[in-house]
Amino acid sequence: MAIKIKIHESYRKVIAIADADLIGKKFVEGRLQLDITESFYGGQECSKEKAIKIIKEGALEDAAFDIVGKESVEAGIEVGLIEDAPGAIIKIQGIPHALSLL
Repeated sequence: MAIKIKIHESYRKVIAIADADLIGKKFVEGRLQLDITESFYGGQECSKEKAIKIIKEGALEDAAFDIVGKESVEAGIEVGLIEDAPGAIIKIQGIPHALSLL
């Protein structure tokens, strides 16, 4: 499965990572809403291995991460960026979402 990564430059880098098949979709569950827009998440398409490399590099640069989708969140867990524990990952209509501020 392909992953899309977009790096936003601000006072610090914000790295948006999403499973490519989720781009353009919106998920709502109760008061929670997840809108996976092309403008925020739609960047470079890559493999999970390439995503892991980008996550490791971003972590060294003190980046913030916004990660959505099963494959993308798994990449964050593999690197140790995201803890696979209650409260670390939320699910909206079954779609995992995690934020990480280093």
